[in-house]
Amino acid sequence: MRMWMALAVLAGLLCWQGQSAQAAVKTHALISEGMVLQQGMKAPVWGTAGEDEKVTVRFQDREASTTAKKGHWRIDLDDLKVGGPFEMTITGANVIHLKNVYVGEVWVCSGQSNMEWSVRASADAKQVIAASQNPQIRLFTVPKQVALTALPDVQGTWQECGPTTVANFSAVGYFFGRDVQKARQVPVGLIHTSWGGTPAESWTSKKALTAAPQLRGIADKLAKDLENYPKALEKYIADLQKYAADLEKYKQAFVQAQAEGQNVPPGPGNPPANPALTAWTPSGLYNAMIAPLLPYAIRGATWYQGESNASRAYQYRTLFPAMIKDWRAAWKQADMPFLLVQLAPFTKIKEEPGESDWAELREAQVLATKKLPKVGMAVITDVGDQADIHPKWKEPVGARLALAARALAYGEKIVYSGPVYESLTVEGTKAILSFQHVGGGLLAKGGPLVGFTMCGADRKFVKAEAVIQDDKVVVSCPTVEKPVAVRFGWANYPVVNLWNKAALPASPFRTDDWAKEAAKPKK
Repeated sequence: MRMWMALAVLAGLLCWQGQSAQAAVKTHALISEGMVLQQGMKAPVWGTAGEDEKVTVRFQDREASTTAKKGHWRIDLDDLKVGGPFEMTITGANVIHLKNVYVGEVWVCSGQSNMEWSVRASADAKQVIAASQNPQIRLFTVPKQVALTALPDVQGTWQECGPTTVANFSAVGYFFGRDVQKARQVPVGLIHTSWGGTPAESWTSKKALTAAPQLRGIADKLAKDLENYPKALEKYIADLQKYAADLEKYKQAFVQAQAEGQNVPPGPGNPPANPALTAWTPSGLYNAMIAPLLPYAIRGATWYQGESNASRAYQYRTLFPAMIKDWRAAWKQADMPFLLVQLAPFTKIKEEPGESDWAELREAQVLATKKLPKVGMAVITDVGDQADIHPKWKEPVGARLALAARALAYGEKIVYSGPVYESLTVEGTKAILSFQHVGGGLLAKGGPLVGFTMCGADRKFVKAEAVIQDDKVVVSCPTVEKPVAVRFGWANYPVVNLWNKAALPASPFRTDDWAKEAAKPKK
């Protein structure tokens, strides 16, 4: 009996060793049924397996093999035929069959709440959802999570676009993908990864933050907060214990204070926030919601964010380009198309000229398009809402992003941008403005031009008159004899109507660069 038991244990041990040596082949969450692989570049397929296990991928009448090292394997597919659906077979100790695989265009859609905003909550939702069925569009949503170090994988599945799947998907992402698919006539995969209320530094790697002297303080503050957190938590626990010990005494003081109309004595308060677990943690969302997508091949990224950085617009001039270059480095594409949405109008309209954090943030967004190649911008001054930071009209947003993609990513010879300020010339009492992207000519939509202000040497801006002459705008004001600077739409909620004849609105701008005292970089 004892010998039989010993032999059984030995057999089980040998079986376990054999199984561990040939662990089941697994794929990354993005490498799954319904996925879209990027055409025109190497498309990695990867996952985990047993050490030294041979893994073979068969796709589109071709086969490639590799050997797993340190539990990981990767095969790069190349020269893929566009279309679908195709089937992929991955073989190791086990066999994985992936159906409904497509080859086309893949885009990441990221940012804060206006990117997260769903089709269901947008304008004309019922009609849009009803008309959304399209097997050529595939949707993948990355779950929200935070991490201090880069995660290797995400959860989620690819879904076919249609009424049962698109309702909770990013509205901007969907409208963008719909228009790209229609224009390019290829399958489109959309990877949605966003989180409302988050700043750009959360979506930027620690390496990128520490590399720029102007941004190093962000990473340094996180390190200090992490260092101080245990002490803060220890103090809170001690306060909580003291409060519990004196609970009866606190109750009596509470009742007496209420009876006498006095302030209620403070309780133990809330525990200190763990700096490692907040969506505002620098690099926290990059680590948990961007890095895990690597190295999945993509054409580019769309981005709708900036509200949470509006109070630090001058810093955003450095932070935003650093983030773009960071993502490009991560995907090993130095000129990967990056398409952003300029902030929509928001808050109560002001009748008189003044300073504006949101205008400064919009300016920082424009500067990114000038500093870096293949950065496009959708201007949406016509779809704001005074009372809602989340304007419901997302279709024009996605449409303008798609125009930028068609021009910058796919080389189509189309007008993709509204007028963008280029230069100022002063002739006597007149300020003459020149623009890029005039799109067949400038026009004032719905009446005389509005939204222009100007100033002299006193830097006091006043409302000004503006008229279109050829492809320029001439600005003047009876009270400004010698113009020094002009501003257009310089407000949280700009009221403007300068467009080009390609039906795209002009970006707000200013010809000066006078920083508010609070915004000036510290010396």
